[in-house]
Amino acid sequence: MTDKFQNDIKNLVEEFNFNGQKKFKLIVLFGLLGDFDSFEYAINLKNFIKNQDNNLDVFAIAIGNQNGKQKFCQFTGFPKENLIVVSDNQIHNKLKVSRGLDIGFGGWINMLLMLSGINSFKTIREVIRGYVGDRKAKQIYSEYDKIDVLKFIKFSGNSFKKVFGKGYLRPFELATFRLNNMNEIIQNWSDYILNEEYLPQRGASFLLNDQNQVVYKFFSSYVLGYSSNMRDPLGFLSDLIK
Repeated sequence: MTDKFQNDIKNLVEEFNFNGQKKFKLIVLFGLLGDFDSFEYAINLKNFIKNQDNNLDVFAIAIGNQNGKQKFCQFTGFPKENLIVVSDNQIHNKLKVSRGLDIGFGGWINMLLMLSGINSFKTIREVIRGYVGDRKAKQIYSEYDKIDVLKFIKFSGNSFKKVFGKGYLRPFELATFRLNNMNEIIQNWSDYILNEEYLPQRGASFLLNDQNQVVYKFFSSYVLGYSSNMRDPLGFLSDLIK
């Protein structure tokens, strides 16, 4: 890890006043607020913070506006006081975060190509996993959860238990979760998608100790790939902040 990179991270902490009180801090660079990864990652982080007594402060930066931030935090549960919105990807570029595919035909075309697996080959595998399930990943819904798909299909998490059992990521479970996120994005597109140019922009994660030294970093390179291990996206935190 170069001194320049370390200094860039320290400058980021100072610029946005990311001065937490815990032993560790996680700084997340989302792409657009309305990116699939942004929603999924934010919800997972909210659950991680809520369910564990840990030594972690979480801060995030996303491309968006204040209206989008308000709706994003309301939907995902991510603390709005810990989310900064910016109008472009200058910070991402400075930290060498992947801009995704760019063939010169605009953000929409680039994103659609990435979703089809071009320059983002692991995306297809991740989409398929959402439908077929994964015995090595945790379930998302408890049997008591109320699930509302596209506002007109309503059922409880117990339906997954009755059909597929419990204790693992059941078929269609992750796909249902992602469909709900997608529906929220589409319904509030103008608030979440500040500029379609940034649709392909990927994100990154930086875990810092109490001296603001980077002890872990991850740069996303494909859609639905915000972690090095999507079966346990926040497993790196459990391992490192003990």
